[in-house]
Amino acid sequence: MQEIIDFLRQLRDNNNRPWFQAHKEDYQRCAKHFEDIARQLISGIESFDDSVRGLQPKDCTFRIYRDLRFSPDKRPYKTHMGCYVCPGGKKSGYVGYYFHIGVGDEGDSYPVGHMIAVGDYCYEPKVLQTLREDIVNGDGDFHDIVTRQCSPLFYLDQTGALKRNPAGFAPDAPWGEYLRLKTFCLCYNPDDDFITAPDAVERIIELFRSTLPFTRYINRAISFTRSEL
Repeated sequence: MQEIIDFLRQLRDNNNRPWFQAHKEDYQRCAKHFEDIARQLISGIESFDDSVRGLQPKDCTFRIYRDLRFSPDKRPYKTHMGCYVCPGGKKSGYVGYYFHIGVGDEGDSYPVGHMIAVGDYCYEPKVLQTLREDIVNGDGDFHDIVTRQCSPLFYLDQTGALKRNPAGFAPDAPWGEYLRLKTFCLCYNPDDDFITAPDAVERIIELFRSTLPFTRYINRAISFTRSEL
């Protein structure tokens, strides 16, 4: 993966169309390499989560071109390459397993470095309500999943977390630290040594494997909410 990191660092320092066009072949070579990584991740995840069976890299990978229509940041290219393996593909609305190689600038709104994550950062209000009800009524099952079953390398993203329990839940309702979450996403930010190790893909797959109960918990709430529509 070192070749991808090196290219992205050059792109970060030369984020303009003339440079990109002059290095298009370098990009295409790196994109092909990342597609191969995505294919390996899909295959590995299929071995323990059959809900992603049949996906292809194109169903899970993202374009490098940024959407500039509503952004004050007019840099044309992303400085990461990402893959999101989830039931039905990246646009399905279900949660899954995300990996990206990234070299963004300090101060960027998106994570600066590499990322391994499970879950999502944006949920419909009805899904959040269902998740919160499940957590309150689950007798600690969600806490057990997060603290005992998932790899300890992961942390729960606290972005946007409420300061108090949400409306409809008592101030002293159990598991308030989870009820106040708006982003149900487990994250880990590996360093270059992790990413470039010969067994990096296998290690990423094993981290994902530990989070299967978490993805099932979240996707159960999403499926229930959709069935109520």
